[in-house]
Amino acid sequence: MTRGGLGEHRLAAPAGLRAGDPLTAGRQVRPVFDHLAALTDDRGLFEHALHSAPRPEHGYCVDDAARGLVVTCREPRPSPVVQGLRSRYLRFVLSALCPDGTCHNRFDREGRLQDEAGLGDWWGRTLWALGVAAAVTDTASMRSTALVGFRVAAQQRSPYSRSMAFAALGAGELLRVAPGQSDARKLLRDAMEAVAAETTVTSRDWPWPEPRLRYANATVAEVISYAQPERVANAPKWLLGRLSWRGWRLPLFSFPMLTGEVADESYTNARVAVLKALGGNAKMPFLALLAQGFPRLTTITPDSLIPTGDENAHPLGIRAEVLVRDDRAVIPDIGLIEGMVAEAIAA
Repeated sequence: MTRGGLGEHRLAAPAGLRAGDPLTAGRQVRPVFDHLAALTDDRGLFEHALHSAPRPEHGYCVDDAARGLVVTCREPRPSPVVQGLRSRYLRFVLSALCPDGTCHNRFDREGRLQDEAGLGDWWGRTLWALGVAAAVTDTASMRSTALVGFRVAAQQRSPYSRSMAFAALGAGELLRVAPGQSDARKLLRDAMEAVAAETTVTSRDWPWPEPRLRYANATVAEVISYAQPERVANAPKWLLGRLSWRGWRLPLFSFPMLTGEVADESYTNARVAVLKALGGNAKMPFLALLAQGFPRLTTITPDSLIPTGDENAHPLGIRAEVLVRDDRAVIPDIGLIEGMVAEAIAA
């Protein structure tokens, strides 16, 4: 999505049609908000859906509500439905802000906080959304409320350049209509410095400030319900079989069984996490990990990640053992596991 694209409501013609054709001449394609409305309740925008049905059990996140606020605020002639959506998204985003300017991201289906406040991407997207709402919304009270929230969040500076880049979008929107807004001007200046400080490579062919374009959430492609897998002949016990997913037959493995922690798995409340493989094997771009209950992403900072100091050899498949907020956790050796899975399938 590019800035301003939704505001102009002009979309490219489908493949095979040319500008000036009878089917496209003089037409402006307007966005439809039906699906967005279907995924929104009185509290906010659900994080996940199964086709057109929301999945409330996965809760809400500020990342998505902020995006929804940007989209709905850019609608120049909002219907009552769109007006209701943007009001709910604004209320939800503001509810995640702390007085010191840090921001929560995740809420469960009952609206209870599920994380600690921080300065990750969601903080930057919050500033982006609040800047848009304060600049372009056609309701004075909403503009004023969004501006107050923007000023609260703008107290902080994220250590992450991508978060600062999102925040810069909001500051730029606000300065476009209020050039004297000092909070936005200072934030934009600091964001430009933060991004420039981490810029390692740019060229006409590669304008991104890093040598690789990456998005960490793609590590976990999807979480799906457990289904009985297709058995793999002569496979070790930890390789539970293959599952069909989006046209792929994914190898499903049990991490506790692989490491020797348990001899058998429970499938009563099991889910499957689809992981993006890292080894570059074109025949196995994804792996499936059996999970107990529904796994959730959590924010890890350098201060919250503490080595255990255990110098003993780790079990096979474990890269390291750490403490996360006093809880013992293990970091899987995904590269090694990929190799073990590939060998087991080929055997």
